[in-house]
Parts: sequence; structure tokens; C-alpha cells
Amino acid sequence: MPFKETFSEFYTKVKASIEEGTFAKLTLAKTIGNTELMNIYVRPIMDEDILKMELKFKFQKEEIIEIHAIDLSLNRLLEFINNPFLSAILFTTEFDLTYKLNKKRAVSIIEQFPSFTHASPVILEYLQTKK
Repeated sequence: MPFKETFSEFYTKVKASIEEGTFAKLTLAKTIGNTELMNIYVRPIMDEDILKMELKFKFQKEEIIEIHAIDLSLNRLLEFINNPFLSAILFTTEFDLTYKLNKKRAVSIIEQFPSFTHASPVILEYLQTKK
């Protein structure tokens, strides 16, 4: 998979934002054509006192939720890059980072001003308990 390396680099920014307490959310969007799966929304949750990621698969007629360890979430999300999603957006309190595939499947990663002023409450609470 040609996107595996670049998306893995992008996902290191996701993990860094979690560790730094700036993570707000992650969204996979912009599908190829009209697909049944419309978005994947990723947010942190506490599961049995362990920080994990909730992946909400938004289909046209239903939603399915999966819970994965932070590192394992990368492999699950990789399955959907380029099929059907052409972009992933990491929202943090410091910046928004967009991972994009164009029509020729060239990757670009663009940093923009942050859309969110507050990090995920789950992340903030988790970091407080680690101190």
C-alpha cells in the first residue's frame, strides 16, 4: 500500500497530540463517489481505565462503533485510506492537519489554524490521572 508510510507519519502527529493534551478529534472524509460509508469519526475514550480510540463508522443508514487501542487504530484506519476516503483531518488546539490524496493519489499534508480551542475532555482527564 503506497499510502501506508505517509499515513503512518500523519498518525504519529495524532499520537503526539494525544500525549501533549491537544487532541480534539480525527475525521476521515471525502469519499470516492457515492459510497455507503460516509465518514469515520475518531475520538478518545476510557475503556477499563485504559485510553483507547472509538471509531464511529457513519454509514448512510446506520452507525457502527469499534473500540481499539491507540496503536491498533492506525491499522484499522489504513484500510480506508484511498478506499473510500481521500482525506483525514486531525483537529488539535494548536493546528488542524489535513492528509489529502489528489486524483493522481499524490499525498499532501497541510497544516492550518486550529478549529478547536479545547482538547478532548477525555484526553485532559487522562493526562491528569497520569501525573
